[in-house]
Amino acid sequence: MTLPHQSTPPRDPRGKLPEDRRHMIRRRWITAVIIVLLVGIPAGYLVISAGQSRDSGRDKERESSAAGLQANWPSLMKRRVFEVPVPGGAWGVAYYETSNWKTSRLYVQFTTTAAGLDGFLAESGSGRAELTPGRITVGERDADIAGWTFAEGMSWAGTTVKREEPRPTTDITVDLTDPAFPRVYAVSATSP
Repeated sequence: MTLPHQSTPPRDPRGKLPEDRRHMIRRRWITAVIIVLLVGIPAGYLVISAGQSRDSGRDKERESSAAGLQANWPSLMKRRVFEVPVPGGAWGVAYYETSNWKTSRLYVQFTTTAAGLDGFLAESGSGRAELTPGRITVGERDADIAGWTFAEGMSWAGTTVKREEPRPTTDITVDLTDPAFPRVYAVSATSP
């Protein structure tokens, strides 16, 4: 009678031994980590993006529901679109934007230095020589919308910067009562 022989473990046809348990667990962990990264990173990105989009919508809703000037700097995009280059270092900055199907307007006020005023006028396409003493270029309707009053007894000067369509037209009125720290009132209007 013959006894059965214990056979050797089967070999892979390519000459490799079967995978031991430690290698199998390691391979499965690596596969699981890769799957989590491939799914988790895009999912995380979508969650963050959705949150930012929702916050942006809320900010725009809050901004558009505001009535009157907001004590804040207009965004860089608004300053570029309406060509109102508020000088760095200005204070008391406030703005308000209105839009309808016909015209969009940006109302901006700020206090700056004499050099800041010169820079603002130059970047706006004007200059101090173009400011007409005693002239208030901001119309009554715009002043009412922004809540501005141009009282008697102040040293007012104004100019209007007209640009080629479709670029905006800007009415600039400056309170030069304290020439070292002029207060600027600007209304920039553009038609989409």
